[in-house]
Amino acid sequence: MRKELTVASFDGMELVMTVDTPEVCKAVVVFVHGLCEHQGRYDYITGKFTARDFKVYRFDHRGHGKSSGDRYFYTNKDEIIDDTNFIVELAKEENPGLPVYVIGHSMGGFAAAAFGTRYPDVVDGIVLSGGLTRDNTGLIINVDMGLDPKTEFPNELGDGVCSDPAVVEAYGKDPLNGKFFTVGLCQSIAEGLRWLMDNKTFSYPVLLLHGEKDALVSPKDTQDFFADIRSEDKQMKIYGNACHEIFNEYIRDEVIEDALAWIEYRLG
Repeated sequence: MRKELTVASFDGMELVMTVDTPEVCKAVVVFVHGLCEHQGRYDYITGKFTARDFKVYRFDHRGHGKSSGDRYFYTNKDEIIDDTNFIVELAKEENPGLPVYVIGHSMGGFAAAAFGTRYPDVVDGIVLSGGLTRDNTGLIINVDMGLDPKTEFPNELGDGVCSDPAVVEAYGKDPLNGKFFTVGLCQSIAEGLRWLMDNKTFSYPVLLLHGEKDALVSPKDTQDFFADIRSEDKQMKIYGNACHEIFNEYIRDEVIEDALAWIEYRLG
């Protein structure tokens, strides 16, 4: 069963959330999407998880998709971190006793990593896909931060998202994907990345996944984060010849199965 809801986040911002509930629920997963995209692009992986009895929560970041807020803009790092925490806490409240896991992709990987750093002992584990945790490619930090925060830059990520031309074409045609992003968003994420570097206290069980050929978020982000964190239970896998969106790549079923198997092993 699928429900689309509008919820008021920690500061009252309206976020659009989708909840997919299987007949039997053994655990809960919260998906956190990336920059200039939306939760609807995660229908395929959601279906894979619900088929294995996971209840799935997804939401559009503020300023993204169907959610409210200035388009592709953040005021500060706390908005994306605490929106993520708000949805996680809602999922926990609605599913008492069930394990909860967070899966974040790209900028959503930053959100999940920062959430995990700020809020220890809240969920049972975290999975990052192409997680933006250091910005070794300079995707965000090379933007001129001295410009007005509302300054817009064209979204030129398209060709780099996936090696599958059909995915790239669909990305460009999707009306819910952003055609631009703002300096304010970059300032906020850059602030968050500096904070993440200064607070290397992440200790959750974690699975870090990345495409070897990712030109948007370098696999070195994942390697550096893996080396820096305190987690005793940590695993990393780099997929050869895969680009940024490994959940949409030619190996997507392998990647999704790796994430499922990692979580299911920890469920016992």
